Formats: sequence, C-alpha cells, structure tokens
Amino acid sequence: MSGTDCNGCEFRDDLLYDDEYQIWVAVESEDVLRIGMTDLSQTIAGRILHVRVRRPGTVRPKGKPVATLESGKWAGPVPNVFDCEIIEGNHAVLEDPSLLNKDPYEHWIARVKPLESLDAIRARLVSGEAARKGYCERAVREDIHCKRL
Repeated sequence: MSGTDCNGCEFRDDLLYDDEYQIWVAVESEDVLRIGMTDLSQTIAGRILHVRVRRPGTVRPKGKPVATLESGKWAGPVPNVFDCEIIEGNHAVLEDPSLLNKDPYEHWIARVKPLESLDAIRARLVSGEAARKGYCERAVREDIHCKRL
C-alpha cells in the first residue's frame, strides 16, 4: 500500500477509484469488494458525524448509493458505480464515523458483493498512474489541501 501526497492529500495506488475520486474500491476477492471514501472526500465533507449503510442483503444498482454520510456542513450519498449487494457496514465506522476523517483508507464504509464481472467494474473505475494523475489534478484544480481531523 504505497501512498502519494497531492496537496497534502494521500493517494493509494493499490486501489480503484471513481472518476471524481470520491470513493475507493478495494478487491478482497471476485465476490467481495470494500468501498471507502478518499482523502479528498473526507476533507471536503469535514467532520463526519453519521454514517448509514443499507441493510445486508440489499441490492443496490449502479447509481444508487450504498450508504449516506452526514457532516457538520454536508449530507449525501456514498456513490455507487456498479451493481452490488450489501454484505455489511463497517461496525467500527458506524459507531465512530470520525474514523473516516482520521484515516479514510484504513476505515472502509461497506463490504459488497459485485453483481457484475470484476472486469466490467475495473473498466468503469480508474487505477494506477491514470488514477494518481487525475486525483492530483483534482486536488490542485480545486485547491483542496487535505487535513485529518
């Protein structure tokens, strides 16, 4: 798990990202993916006060959120870019949402079972050097300087 610093925002090159760099996806196996929020997202959101993950067994189509977050200045969905079924929410994060501000890459939000092929999901997400470049460009373009709360 290597990290790169972009305006003080940590980037992990071993993860997959949506094209806005709001969420990361980690592959545990063909049948299990973890979804979390990026350092960019936790900084923009501010102190996270509440996390709600859909019930285990709930099917979430692409475009429908797997969870919702609330902070002092923002409330909104955790984007979903592929069809999946919720396996579980991260109990530690549900009990202490500020863990997402302290280390957004160590504290995932939900584990899901993909309902489409891993190849199709990888084709929709950004990874490697392209992800690092896009992530850093967004941090610079929007003048986002990450900080951990």
